[in-house]
This record gives sequence, structure tokens and C-alpha cells, in this order.
Amino acid sequence: MNDWKFAQKSPNEELALLQTFSFKKCHGASNTEFLITVREFAAPPPGQHARFFAQADKHINQKIAPFLPTGWGNSVLDALSDCTRMIREFPCQEEESQLKPGASQAAPNA
Repeated sequence: MNDWKFAQKSPNEELALLQTFSFKKCHGASNTEFLITVREFAAPPPGQHARFFAQADKHINQKIAPFLPTGWGNSVLDALSDCTRMIREFPCQEEESQLKPGASQAAPNA
């Protein structure tokens, strides 16, 4: 039973159960790993009819018009399939600092 859904009082709260998936795209001699988060909403968010939303953690199509791959669906499979289809269809270039040999990475903010 999915009793966690009863914790939501209003659809505007957008309570969701999260699942994370790993997806690797091979391009040339390198690979890019995407982490895809699928949200199962207790009730569809306002303006939506589907309860499942998938979103990747990295942009694709960086050289022309970068965007995050996403997908909506009535199941985890539908949303995840839409998201992975976008990753497959659009080019993915690694960041310049990762491609240049000897390039130093910036230290994370403390």
C-alpha cells in the first residue's frame, strides 16, 4: 500500500517519492554518466495529468541550445523512457575543462 500519499494535504504541496537511476551514454572514446531522478507525485501537479516526472542531472545539446532531459508519464517506465530517449537523440559534449589534458578543476565552494 502506498500510504505515504496520505501525508499530502493539498496538491500544491507536490509531495513525491523519488527514485534514482544511472544511465551511461557512450560518445566517441568517452562515456557520460547521467543520474536520472524520477518523481512519483502523490497527485499530479497542478496543470499536469501524469504523476511521474523524470529529469537528468546533466545538460545535453550544449553547443546549440542546452537543456536537461526530462520525461512525463503515467508510470516510472514511461517517464524514464522519455528521458533516456532524449539523452540518446541529442549530442552530449563533456565540459571543456574535462576534455583538455592538464586542465585543473575548480575547488568546490566551502
